[in-house]
Amino acid sequence: MQTNQLDKKNINKLVITFYTRVLKDEKLAPFFIEHLGPDMKSQTWETHMDLLTDFWTTLVTGSGDYRGFPFPPHAQMSGLDREAFETWIKLFFESVDKIFTEDIAMKFKEKSSIIASNFMRNLGI
Repeated sequence: MQTNQLDKKNINKLVITFYTRVLKDEKLAPFFIEHLGPDMKSQTWETHMDLLTDFWTTLVTGSGDYRGFPFPPHAQMSGLDREAFETWIKLFFESVDKIFTEDIAMKFKEKSSIIASNFMRNLGI
């Protein structure tokens, strides 16, 4: 059931939905398992989910909950390529469409497309 409630609870639902899909994807799962482990219920994953919930909440609502720098950890990852980012976008869009109504989903899609483009440019891929 899609929602038009853009709040932290639903953004957290989006983050969980997305990473559940990521861990099932043969292209993306290895990147996350290497850095966070295979168990989304671990403290490492919970910390990451909280961070990403704050990140997306800040990007889409302007809440200011996130004050970090998302690119540096990705610069440390070897093996990232254009296909990984295309897969990331595809899974993210599917997750957004599952959780949010079209008008809200578009906000996430616009922001995530910009992020993916910037990361690929900064990584030279």
